[in-house]
Amino acid sequence: MANDGSKRESAAANLAGGHVVSARATAVGLMAIVLWSFMAGTVRIVSDGFGATLGSALIYTVGGVLLLIFRRPAPLKQFPRKYLIVGGLLFVFYESSISLSLGLASTDASAVEVSLVNYLWPTMMVLLAAGVSHRRHAIARVLPGAVVATAGVALAVGGNSGLDWNAAVAHIAADPLPYALAFFGALAWSVYAVFTPAWSQGVDGTSLFFPCVAVALWIIHFASGQGWPAQMPSLESWVFVVVCAAVIAGGYACWGYGILHGSMERLAIASYATPVLSTAASAVLLGLALSLPFWVGALLVAAGSVLNYLVTARK
Repeated sequence: MANDGSKRESAAANLAGGHVVSARATAVGLMAIVLWSFMAGTVRIVSDGFGATLGSALIYTVGGVLLLIFRRPAPLKQFPRKYLIVGGLLFVFYESSISLSLGLASTDASAVEVSLVNYLWPTMMVLLAAGVSHRRHAIARVLPGAVVATAGVALAVGGNSGLDWNAAVAHIAADPLPYALAFFGALAWSVYAVFTPAWSQGVDGTSLFFPCVAVALWIIHFASGQGWPAQMPSLESWVFVVVCAAVIAGGYACWGYGILHGSMERLAIASYATPVLSTAASAVLLGLALSLPFWVGALLVAAGSVLNYLVTARK
């Protein structure tokens, strides 16, 4: 017979998307959004010291080692084949495509534009999660909130960076590859987040997929013809490699646990906060000011998220 604690936990959970949804797991998943908010700023500091491709390869190598030490993966025979192959490819493709798209961006303005394309993944996740929820008119119900929140993300991130939308269109027309990589990477991540909980049968592959990303990034780095920096990076740069690796790897560990055992719909809605928090954290780390468009965009993100929460909370 189950003890009283397990009975209370079962009563507090509900079955959805093929797994028992735990409020505690959802809270762990939300921690990923907090950790990821420091990603952009710390990656920028590492890139300044090592270069974009070498910095990314070092970050994911250290992150992979940390995960293997503190969160060792299950034996390979426990992984469902579909999750191991398809889920692993989606994970590696997303991480590699984002790194490559930012590296291919020709200017700082293009890098901001590529980041905005990447930040479509929360909207894609919300729409996909609604689509697989089997609720009537689910997509139509979350669409207004998704539009408002997506507009807020564009305003918060683009407005704070002084984004010129006319110039962005010209950049996309002149060099579409980095934007296409960012778009399909965002799509791959949304598919991974929404569908792998059913494929995985409760087995988390984050600690296994992360080193695979590191291998892919080393291949990209050396294929690009870039070697090591001409001068030894500073101690601060090396420290930020470890800090950034811990932030990113810890975020993925929390996210992996959250999507496998928590509420995918709640996490999808909360993920709208990722680019807003990331912009705010980067401003603090890099000594930048937060403009009025950022705050207006943040309010729109909050409004869109509340709209979607109210829709999904309705039985």
